[in-house]
Amino acid sequence: MKISDYVESQIKGLWGTDFDENGIPVIKTNNLTYEGNIDYSDICKRNITREHAKEWYLKPGDLLIEKSGGTKTHSVGYVSYFEGDENKFVCNNFILALRLKNTINSKFLFYQIQFKYESNQFSDCFNKTTGIQNLKVKDYLAKEIKIYSPEEQEKIVKELDTVRLIINKNKQILEKYDILIKSRFIEMFGEPIENTKSWIEEPLGSCCLLKAGKAIKASELADKDKEHPYPCFGGNGIRGFISKKSHTGKIVLIGRQGALCGNVQLTDGDFYATEHAVVTSPKKELNSIWLYHLLFLMDLNRYKSGAAQPGLTVEKLNTVPTMIVPIELQNDFATFVQQIDKSKFAVQKSLEKAETLYKSLMQEYFG
Repeated sequence: MKISDYVESQIKGLWGTDFDENGIPVIKTNNLTYEGNIDYSDICKRNITREHAKEWYLKPGDLLIEKSGGTKTHSVGYVSYFEGDENKFVCNNFILALRLKNTINSKFLFYQIQFKYESNQFSDCFNKTTGIQNLKVKDYLAKEIKIYSPEEQEKIVKELDTVRLIINKNKQILEKYDILIKSRFIEMFGEPIENTKSWIEEPLGSCCLLKAGKAIKASELADKDKEHPYPCFGGNGIRGFISKKSHTGKIVLIGRQGALCGNVQLTDGDFYATEHAVVTSPKKELNSIWLYHLLFLMDLNRYKSGAAQPGLTVEKLNTVPTMIVPIELQNDFATFVQQIDKSKFAVQKSLEKAETLYKSLMQEYFG
């Protein structure tokens, strides 16, 4: 069977003229997540009359598909499952809503479309104009799907729902641990950008020697193996693995190139740093765990320069005002973080097992 065999109607997006706090909530593409959820925390409300919106309202069980947009890493065509209130939300004109026939379990079809998207089976279903990908809806809906009995569909959905719930719960726990660490830092040291506890400040260059790593050729990078055991850090984290190392230890790195410049990484062990990563070598008594969280909360990206190719120079980083805190307090905070990290490790392992099981079940039922 084809996806189109189970589509009762296609609901195209609607877009009002003005923002209106008393208007109709409009789901945009940035409210859709690649995991298939919908983020309701930043819903736009537009000036649309309820009479006009009547035929565009979403219903629970509708499938929302991005039909225009896309990024370098994610093409258009990903799907989210709508479980919100009926007769309340509409979607914008970059989203296609599919209302399904009652001859199929809507969640079952959602999971199958999600599997097909993640396994790149819709790669021939979009074209690109002026940098925006546009979904070829007819080709998309013509893709073949597997059909099980209603009882089997319900069983599959229950299994996948259960594993997906475990995944989401674990992710929420990890987020809460990160919030706890941030709260602990601010409780002990205040907000670092404003220096709300009035610590003495010195330029970052007085606290640390800042030095960019060395360039490598792309051909030197590979997946991790015996010949390439060392992680190679660029401007935005690990780029791959390499056969040589440039540094050893628990060291804070600052990305200095690209839109995400100013991001902070904490290494542990042997690694290689490229010219797009700034290596910090403390001149004072500094706990690397404390330093990492300090620089993370300082939002170094706000010091970037350049529009087409944003970047951070070592010279600029050297001048950034930095709090000076007694090493005893730094160590106390680091001990707290290490205790939290042990709990995070256990949750992360549980998350990885659940994600592996989820992929295995998806492959079993739809592969």
